[in-house]
Amino acid sequence: MTPAPPPTPDDPEAWNAYLAEGNAKQARKRVAADVLLRDAQGRVLLVNPTYKPDWDLPGGMAEANEPPEEAACRELAEELGLTVTVLRLLVVDWVAPHGPWDDQIAFIFDGGTLANDTVNQLSLHDGELAEAEFVTPEVAHGRLSDRMRPRFAAAVHAASDGCPRYLRNGTPGA
Repeated sequence: MTPAPPPTPDDPEAWNAYLAEGNAKQARKRVAADVLLRDAQGRVLLVNPTYKPDWDLPGGMAEANEPPEEAACRELAEELGLTVTVLRLLVVDWVAPHGPWDDQIAFIFDGGTLANDTVNQLSLHDGELAEAEFVTPEVAHGRLSDRMRPRFAAAVHAASDGCPRYLRNGTPGA
């Protein structure tokens, strides 16, 4: 017996049910969205999360159906009280499954340089962060996890030369 052909857009109800079935079978990706923020001295903002051992760039995980740049801005508002407009994409990194986690797509956006008055008023707004500090890129390199370090370096280079980077698990991709 030959299976029935898939529905067509001519029958919108059947077509949408067919597409929904296919959508339900597609992989779901976790999405992380961070922001590279600098001060007038060229230092970068790092945060020290309470829920993991290493320092990180400010940002966090996207919620369901939330665009990555909006997730990054939402996280900065929630955690630091910062209203930031992302300027451009710096890095996209496909992160392989590790530990209990499935794979993920990690973005880093350019948040530009914060004004001195904004830097001076920076404060923690929830319990997810223990500290926030502007540090030199060299100090940042030493504080970041092995997984985050190459992503950060790629973001710094992309901010400098204007060319976004694609990484595969921290390694330059195609």
